[in-house]
Amino acid sequence: MTGRISRLKFETKLNLGIIAIVLGMAVFLLPVVARMTSSALVAENKLRGAALAESLAARAVNPLLSQDYLTLRNMVGETGDVVYAFVMNADDRVVTHSFIKGFPVELIAANVVASGEKVRVQLIDTGEIFIYDFAAPILVSGERIGTVRVGLSKSRLSATTKQFISALATMFGGVLLAAMALGSVFARTVTRRLARLRSHAEELVGGSLDNLSVLPGEHFCWEIMSCNEKSCPAHHDLVRRCWLVPDTKCAGHACKLGPKPASCRDCPVFLQSVGDEIQDLAESLDFMAFTLRDHIRGLRQAEQTLTNQQRLLSTVLDMNPDLISLVDTRMIYQTCNRAFAQSVGRSVEEIQGLNDFHLFPEDEAERRNLEGREVLLTGGRVDRQEKVEALGGVKWFHVVQIPVQDESGRIVGLLRMDRDVTDIKEYEQQLIQAQKMESIGKLAGGVAHEINTPLGIILGYAQLLKEDAPVDSQLSQDLAIIEKQTKVCRKIVADLLGFSRQGESEKREMCFNNSVMEAISLVRHSFALDHVDIVTRLDDSFPIIYGDPEKLKQIWINLLTNAKDAMPESGGVIVVRTKLKTPQGIVTLEVADSGSGIDEATAKKIFDPFFTTKSVGKGTGLGLSVSFGIVKDHMGDIRVDSPLPEDFDLPPLPAGATSGPGTIFTVDIPLDHCTFP
Repeated sequence: MTGRISRLKFETKLNLGIIAIVLGMAVFLLPVVARMTSSALVAENKLRGAALAESLAARAVNPLLSQDYLTLRNMVGETGDVVYAFVMNADDRVVTHSFIKGFPVELIAANVVASGEKVRVQLIDTGEIFIYDFAAPILVSGERIGTVRVGLSKSRLSATTKQFISALATMFGGVLLAAMALGSVFARTVTRRLARLRSHAEELVGGSLDNLSVLPGEHFCWEIMSCNEKSCPAHHDLVRRCWLVPDTKCAGHACKLGPKPASCRDCPVFLQSVGDEIQDLAESLDFMAFTLRDHIRGLRQAEQTLTNQQRLLSTVLDMNPDLISLVDTRMIYQTCNRAFAQSVGRSVEEIQGLNDFHLFPEDEAERRNLEGREVLLTGGRVDRQEKVEALGGVKWFHVVQIPVQDESGRIVGLLRMDRDVTDIKEYEQQLIQAQKMESIGKLAGGVAHEINTPLGIILGYAQLLKEDAPVDSQLSQDLAIIEKQTKVCRKIVADLLGFSRQGESEKREMCFNNSVMEAISLVRHSFALDHVDIVTRLDDSFPIIYGDPEKLKQIWINLLTNAKDAMPESGGVIVVRTKLKTPQGIVTLEVADSGSGIDEATAKKIFDPFFTTKSVGKGTGLGLSVSFGIVKDHMGDIRVDSPLPEDFDLPPLPAGATSGPGTIFTVDIPLDHCTFP
């Protein structure tokens, strides 16, 4: 019931309220008025009957004494709207009456007035109607000579009362209809304005903040007040009431935001513009719209600024190759850049809300989590390098972890940056290797230079003594051994000088492929005896380089020899490939074999002087170190990779040969020695 009433329109509620009020008043007042009216009529009727009986008794004295019954009959016939009237003598005998059909004798004893009473009233029920019977004695000098009886109808009185109440009810009905009509007009007037307010409120909710529910004023406040304060914010504002404009400069009134101040009550502007409560509500809605519009405009500007900053920050982060991530104090990822997301195989949006255990293996996740919590707890900065085993090989990262603080200095997060420094580590290792080789080369060169002179003297005197010694003598054979071993020593010294680049170099323009083929022709036959085939894939452009043909040939022979020594006894295949890389200005030689390969630890020392994996007497360990020195002398580069790349096209092996992981040596020689970096 309450819900149904609450869903009714305000106009209907107002009409129903007016009807209820009028009906309530009618229901409450009609019984009271009827009761009061009935009582008043009964009392008035009793007074009238008593007065009529007394008057008739006074007038009946003379006719009764003179027994003028005709006069008495005329008197009772003049009683008007009474039901009956009759006169009795002292013996209670009826001497005259107004009945037409006969006098009811039982009426005589129905009301008996006592001595000393002026009038006695008795209600008599005839079975058809109720009658008020009034009995008044006829007195002469205090002696009773008769009685006058007058009857007034109570039913007629009740009918009169009912007519009055009906008239009163009719009047209430008319008032009710008039109230309904006037209330409907009043309700429509009120609800029409409320409907406009509701429509305006709906427009505000819909985002239309420019419409007004109150028409702008006809005059500016400064026109009414004769004000010259042009800097006042209400000076040229016809839309808003000046008491709703903040920070006005009206000196005579304390205009301020909020409810109308008391000082405004006497203001001419206020008196001309003030309205009822509905207008106040409409003005408040207009002011709210102005305020919301200003706030929304500010929020949109702030949102646009924030969006631009986020876009700029996102661009900077995504363009950064470092792995950048931000976690909160619970170690939950709040954001990251694209490089970090790609490293864990997720998108940036997917990472938000996850933790380390969702993104990394358990061991790594636990280590990152503990380290991050330590930084959040202590507020210290972590700056270290980390080695990571990745799918593409070992990688080195420079890890920086910084606690993020808010304006009050409280730690609210952790920023982690992982920079891939694998290339820098390789350059560092190459620099260390180069410095080591340079030091060893200087030492070897110095030692070789000092030993070379005594070896020459020993060799010279041994040869002179050999010429003087008898042929086939023991002395000649001993001197021959000294001569041979001295030449071996001089060869070693020459290699050391070549490694240290202190030897003579005769560089000139030469055909790169011819140099390679000359070296191959020298070893191809002997290699074939050990079931090792050499396959050539030379660039047909016949690149011309600037170099020392003999020393380069020595490099090729060293590389071919090492490749052949890496083969098992069943043999194998060696692939020699040359490439001309014109854009880089280099020519590249690759010597790949199907041998046993080189492990990582050995590869790091393979160019060190006197380092060899061969058995005693099979090598001095100077071949690759000498080749390294020659390549550097030609401003080139030499490197080794093992095993062979998966995409390397290795030709079929000789019958019975087995294939190992293989090794490939790569030598880059610049076409012009002045342009190679």
